[in-house]
Amino acid sequence: MKLTKERIVDAGMAVFAEVGYQNLSMRQVADRLGAHAGSLYYHVRGKDELLALMADRICHHAYEEGTAALDALPAATRWPERIGAQAAALRLSLKQHPGGAQLFAESPGVLSTGALSLMERLLRTLLDGGVPAERCGIAADVLLSHVTGFVLQEQNQPAAPPTVTAERYADLCARFPLLMGPLMERLDQDEKFVRSVRLLCAGFTAPPDSGTGARAKTGRPHR
Repeated sequence: MKLTKERIVDAGMAVFAEVGYQNLSMRQVADRLGAHAGSLYYHVRGKDELLALMADRICHHAYEEGTAALDALPAATRWPERIGAQAAALRLSLKQHPGGAQLFAESPGVLSTGALSLMERLLRTLLDGGVPAERCGIAADVLLSHVTGFVLQEQNQPAAPPTVTAERYADLCARFPLLMGPLMERLDQDEKFVRSVRLLCAGFTAPPDSGTGARAKTGRPHR
């Protein structure tokens, strides 16, 4: 079968899922394709470009999924729900690709039309929703970082929670009453994700802390 950039990306993602970011090599990708490593360089300049192409594919998939999710929303849907739909689509796309969150987080900082499309749409949604223009950039960046970190945490969770004896549990409750108490609701991951994005959106439009601004300008704490 003819060697193409698409086939190389396919193989790269398969190898990445098995060996991870640091251990991926062009030779392994070539072996997966039954080709000589040197022949890959006619299509992809090296590992960094391959990783960028793999991340770009995930981003484009997330963008398409986000478009479908947004199209399914009523026209009058408020901006936080529109942000939530985009965040949920990115989370799903990262989870559908083994190692996708790690790839998205650690791939080289290169121009990616997929990533740029995700960021551009987030910025537009925030701006149209009334988020102050000076906050939109950091807000969009925080959203992408949150989704990536959330999926990384999901994928690194053990299959089963650790076994804790009644004595150990009582000791933990005594030492960490807030953490072990009702403040920490026991939510499934989907509900936790939805609530976390809502909380971020609420913070994006919260009034600024005038005291913090005054201290930053004067360089002196208030008495």
